[in-house]
Amino acid sequence: MKKIIYALILPLVAVSSLVFANSESKNETPKKPTPKTLSAAERKAELKKWEASPDGIKVKKWKESPEGEKVLAGIAKISKPISDFTNMEAVVTSLSLPPGSRLGFGMMVRINGEDYILRFEPQMSQLEQLQSLKVNDKIILKSHSVSYAPKYSYPILSGDYVERDGKVIYKRVLSEDGC
Repeated sequence: MKKIIYALILPLVAVSSLVFANSESKNETPKKPTPKTLSAAERKAELKKWEASPDGIKVKKWKESPEGEKVLAGIAKISKPISDFTNMEAVVTSLSLPPGSRLGFGMMVRINGEDYILRFEPQMSQLEQLQSLKVNDKIILKSHSVSYAPKYSYPILSGDYVERDGKVIYKRVLSEDGC
């Protein structure tokens, strides 16, 4: 009788240990390779490699073109207020973005005689206030960043803060994860 019980328990233990070991390996998350940071020399080499690519050549030609030089000059004009995150006076020139743009919600503004794309990432509750703006409205804005793209004839400002007639109508909401 003992031999029969041992004969039945032994396969049961073997099978249950295999099932347990297999379920443990499935629950483990695979280790993702951590992105290694590149040294200055490696970054420089990667940049040179990109500049030699068709996209890099296209951007370089655009930067040297009159349109690219105009955009880069517009960025240089507002680089100080951007880096200091100080107020800039602007006039709304258009309530829509250039045709074919894919920047989301935004408008065109003029700052110190230069035209800029002002783009926002508003929450639904902030859309109504931004949509209340009209052409020729004078606003005060702040931005942390300005960028460019060969597709657009204007520098692209990311709107962080907009005020009209002393009232805040938009303030960028920071995301939960801090980015």
